Amino acid sequence: MSREGVDHALTTLRDERDRISSSLLELERHPGGRLLKGARLTGETWRRWEDAQARLATLWRLFDAYQRVLDAAGELRRQASRPDAATLMELSGLLSGFSVEPPDGEIPLEHRTLLGPQERRITLDEAVAMMSDAYEFVAGEIAAADAAWSVLLEPLERAEESWRETARLAHSLDGTRHPELDRVGRELTALGRLVRTDPLSLVRDGRPDTARLDRVCAILTTLGDELAGVARMREDYTELAARVTVSVEEIEETERRAHDAYATALSKIHSPNLPEPARGLGTALRDRLAALERLREAGRWVEMAGRFAELERAAADALERATGDLRLSAGLLDRRGELRGRLEAYRAKAARLGLAEDEQLTTLYGEAREVLWTAPCDLRRATTVVAEYQRAIRACESETGTRR
Repeated sequence: MSREGVDHALTTLRDERDRISSSLLELERHPGGRLLKGARLTGETWRRWEDAQARLATLWRLFDAYQRVLDAAGELRRQASRPDAATLMELSGLLSGFSVEPPDGEIPLEHRTLLGPQERRITLDEAVAMMSDAYEFVAGEIAAADAAWSVLLEPLERAEESWRETARLAHSLDGTRHPELDRVGRELTALGRLVRTDPLSLVRDGRPDTARLDRVCAILTTLGDELAGVARMREDYTELAARVTVSVEEIEETERRAHDAYATALSKIHSPNLPEPARGLGTALRDRLAALERLREAGRWVEMAGRFAELERAAADALERATGDLRLSAGLLDRRGELRGRLEAYRAKAARLGLAEDEQLTTLYGEAREVLWTAPCDLRRATTVVAEYQRAIRACESETGTRR
């Protein structure tokens, strides 16, 4: 190399060295690297970080060897302001020849013997290439762990805070342990340990897998909503209990009316084929409401909330059943009243048509009235007779229109 070539190479290599040094220092200061150094790693992350640290240590040793050669070349050039041929030859060997002695760990197997690695030297360019490979490996491992922590740590911490808040709420409501909340707490503890010590074990296809954490968060949300509902019930219990009491009173009143209608139907309707209405629905609900009061006095609000929800559903079902019983019995009586009204309407129509004295119509009307106003009333027969009376009126009306 000429003197100008040496000076140009030194300038270029020094700039390269500065950039390498800057990159290595940034790598050492990277937040992900600091987290890895400070964490008590396990599993996959521990294994990969051990490999990365070994590569990083070799990288620094290789950089030291690289820098020593560059410093030696710089010192030699400084001492020889007008280098002769021998000096230029020596400088050329340092700057472009096999001048860097790599760390033992970087000597390939084919260059080793039973007694240890043979002496081997590489060029500055080869040293840079080896450092670049090591740097990419280490940076990739740090970036992978940092990305996993960035995705997983924040939702994990939110979930842990959510669990603590939910646990405090559960304790304030019941004062006892909540089995499902305890189970979620154990799951969250195990998951937290895994995220903090082995985040790379949760990476799938290059992306952190949050499915397990998402499931825990979903369960916590559900539990939190349920316990918040319990808290609201505790605050509004007096009003809620009063509302259920009103429902029970309505059920008891409907039961009473259903039994009255049933008794009336049995006496007024022939062969009603009605099932007997249910009894004691309201009484059973009152007993359950009283049992809730005992839970309330004991402060067992979580258990009480479940029982109260069941009581509300039972009250709704009881009211529906009592209403159905009433509807069945009252329906038969209403049917009789509807047939009576229809008969009188047809009779009024016959009178308007001037058919009040018609013998056939008079006979049919009398028969229908006899059936409808006799107890017990045969509804089937009454329906048939009223229909015959209606058809007879229409037939007479049609004949009268034809004669006209």
